[in-house]
Amino acid sequence: MTSDFFFFIVVGFCAQIVDGALGMAFGVLSTTSLLAFGVPAANASAMTHVAEVFTTAASGLSHAYHRNVDWRLVARLAPAGMIGGAIGAYLLANIDGKVIAPFVSAYLIAIGLVILYKAFRPPPKRDVRDWIVPPVGFCGGVLDAIGGGGWGPIVTSSLVSRGHDLKRVIGSTNFTEFAVTLTISLTFMLTLGWSELNSAIGLIIGGVIAAPLGAILVKRLPVRPLMVAVSMIIIGTSAMRLL
Repeated sequence: MTSDFFFFIVVGFCAQIVDGALGMAFGVLSTTSLLAFGVPAANASAMTHVAEVFTTAASGLSHAYHRNVDWRLVARLAPAGMIGGAIGAYLLANIDGKVIAPFVSAYLIAIGLVILYKAFRPPPKRDVRDWIVPPVGFCGGVLDAIGGGGWGPIVTSSLVSRGHDLKRVIGSTNFTEFAVTLTISLTFMLTLGWSELNSAIGLIIGGVIAAPLGAILVKRLPVRPLMVAVSMIIIGTSAMRLL
């Protein structure tokens, strides 16, 4: 095992700890770390999504078991998210990494700002407007594939802001994320090949080890300071790469 492989294990472990406590940020933290390590944008996103196939499967099944999933919401969200994810992955895999890297960094800065905004924003109370679900799913899928993460912050924030029940939104978006992540991963495999994604095994190992700890930490750590810290890490590292 190389030092790079252990680095990927540590990245997966830390990202899953945060994701377990916040319900988001595995993708953006993993991708940001891999980009800082010098991994090309397409490979960083691909490796992150291959790892997320395993973490989102466990999360989605858990939410389904605890009846946090609104199946009508999943039926409207999943197809649009899968289509958007496939398109985003195909575009990223076929664009020069040096050209797309600044845009990925800018997108990650935006996601960091979204997480920071959510840390201080009180839950809104509005009527549900279901027409927004497919467009949100499509945009979330595209941007998640291109940026290597962002499905949770984008889709969850958008649906909750429209008045959807927070508990059902979190459960449904987590369950749907598995289908979107699987679609993105398969698209990357078809375009990049599996040989380019071997290091995802390190992320998977780290994420699986950390998963039980994240569930414990969510009961003990204050959410707002953790969200602020995550947003600052994402914004800071992405800004340095952009500059």
